[in-house]
Amino acid sequence: MPNTASAKPPYKRAILKLSGEALREPGSTDNISPEIVERIATEIRDAVKDGLQLGVVVGGGNFWRGAAASARGMDRATADYVGMLATVMNALAVQSALEHQGVPCIVQSAIEMKNVAETFLRKKAERHLDDGFVVIFAAGTGSPFFSTDTTAALRASEMGADVIFKATMVDGVYDSDPKKNPDAKRYETVTFQECLSKQLKVMDATAFSLCMDNHIPIIVFDLGPLGNVTRALLGDPIGTVVNGG
Repeated sequence: MPNTASAKPPYKRAILKLSGEALREPGSTDNISPEIVERIATEIRDAVKDGLQLGVVVGGGNFWRGAAASARGMDRATADYVGMLATVMNALAVQSALEHQGVPCIVQSAIEMKNVAETFLRKKAERHLDDGFVVIFAAGTGSPFFSTDTTAALRASEMGADVIFKATMVDGVYDSDPKKNPDAKRYETVTFQECLSKQLKVMDATAFSLCMDNHIPIIVFDLGPLGNVTRALLGDPIGTVVNGG
């Protein structure tokens, strides 16, 4: 882990986007690894202790993928609602781990389920962030046909976040698939326009447009190495920075 004793976050407010698959041990049949979630919570704790205001958006792909279910004949809207519920399960797991680390946090759901989470309200979420709570945004946007990438971009725009951190299983944005092309080039920085013209896979089109329109940079980094979440949130040069140039 990095030494964060005197580190100060360079951002006031940020959104961390976690994929659901990141919470699962590779090769395991368990949907959620408590050890992985605890490790992520520890790294978040180390990043927010000096005042960073943080929102977290987590996907649900370790449980369910609406698009895949739709391709197999399920009604797409229904399939997407199932996926939204999957994100709530992941959000509750992250909340539990953060509380175990002594981090004040709360889950806000875009679908009302008052027994397990607050209903999302923008002003209330902003107050929680100002009060030092990590806010975990669950159930996507509350509407079908939108990805959790779009949720991250939407919540970042609504919360006035300075940056989105997208934690992935690769160490940045490449000009081609590094798993298929050993000569793939990784970008340290790339502009929104370059991503569009070169069709680089950063986020889906709706999410990307929101970030462009609201001038919110995206930092894509590898979740795997120990300490990378803390390093990213504290501004260490890591992964690829996508911005307006």
